[in-house]
Amino acid sequence: MAENVKVEFTIEPFVDGALPTYVNAALEALNALGITPDIGPFGTAFTTTTDKVGAAVAAVMSAAYANGATYVTVDSGTDA
Repeated sequence: MAENVKVEFTIEPFVDGALPTYVNAALEALNALGITPDIGPFGTAFTTTTDKVGAAVAAVMSAAYANGATYVTVDSGTDA
């Protein structure tokens, strides 16, 4: 049975104001997978299942780096 996993990520470089292209690309990649991200002031979080988390994290990182990100930090844990 698949467990829920909460993933939090930040994408650098940080830019004040509107979200940069690399962040929007990562958000669009999640939306394309049917995952709704929770956008915060210093990072973004989403919840998915263990069988989908790898594809979701890969999509975030691929989209971010393809659009100019210099660093992506990912942290996750299962809902206990």
